[in-house]
Amino acid sequence: MRDELLRPDATDDDEIADAVDVLSEEGGLRPRTLADFVGQAELKEHLSIILEAARRRGQAVDHLLFAGPPGLGKTTLAGIVANEVGVALHITSGPALERAGDLAAILTRLEEGDVLFIDEIHRLSRAVEEVLYPAMEDFELDIVLGKGPAARSIRLDLPRFTLVGATTRTGLITGPLRDRFGLVARLDYYEPRDLEAIVVRAAGILGVDVDPAGAGEIARRARGTPRIANRLLRRVRDFAEVRAGGHIDARTAHDGLALFGVDGLGLDKVDRAILSALCERFGGGPVGLSTLAIGVGEPTETVEDVYEPFLIQQGLLLRTPRGRVATPAAWRHLGLAAPNALF
Repeated sequence: MRDELLRPDATDDDEIADAVDVLSEEGGLRPRTLADFVGQAELKEHLSIILEAARRRGQAVDHLLFAGPPGLGKTTLAGIVANEVGVALHITSGPALERAGDLAAILTRLEEGDVLFIDEIHRLSRAVEEVLYPAMEDFELDIVLGKGPAARSIRLDLPRFTLVGATTRTGLITGPLRDRFGLVARLDYYEPRDLEAIVVRAAGILGVDVDPAGAGEIARRARGTPRIANRLLRRVRDFAEVRAGGHIDARTAHDGLALFGVDGLGLDKVDRAILSALCERFGGGPVGLSTLAIGVGEPTETVEDVYEPFLIQQGLLLRTPRGRVATPAAWRHLGLAAPNALF
């Protein structure tokens, strides 16, 4: 379970400390304002209008749902929303809310205008989701007291709050829940120039000496994801301090990333193992997912959800009705001669 998950029995001080830990991770790499947030230009414009309108009316921001792959900034945007309107941020996740009482305990501690961030909101149980409906729509909380024939329901008024949900699986969110959000936005993968700006900003915060060429080399291998860009920067920083006098240029970034197994396309050891198994052991496919996963020693869910999406985006792998197939680009990337049938 992630460190920033809100504990239902936590005190207010514990809750605030958890939120601070999330937003100050790695010396404050997460931006605190929309102006500092790099990329996602369309979403930033939408949020700037929504937040400014809420400030002028003196009301809570409408409920927001952010969707997209991990590491693109959904948690960061939740912190920005709270910071921009000057309210407290409360953080939890779908798997942490096992019972309706867990959610009720959080909702009853909210103040007027506060932001409640639920990560992986698609993993909420049905019982918890039913409690959330009237809370989002009418700002009321239904509580059942007692059991059996003596049970009775009471309704509590809640302060107007903002629910910010984050999900990596939009299709798993039920229609009634999705329709209660005022804005449903999808975060896209970042362009290399945006990632380069993120690397330069993070390097300044961490005190890393990096030139534009070195930042660009890291950005090109970050798979379009800021979280990966920051992770690669930290590894190259370590390499530069030990092997290159602390300065990161294009050569240092290239050598450091090669040492840690990240190639020119951003593929890591497991990515290359999948392609190698597909091309060298199975003749380029088609091969079933289970067979391919066994061939690289990874669970099928990990191969399908973690590694395959990026390989498909890069045009290295195809999913077909008969199984997985390596493209000519995959053969070329591995330095192998592709069968003539592929051309």
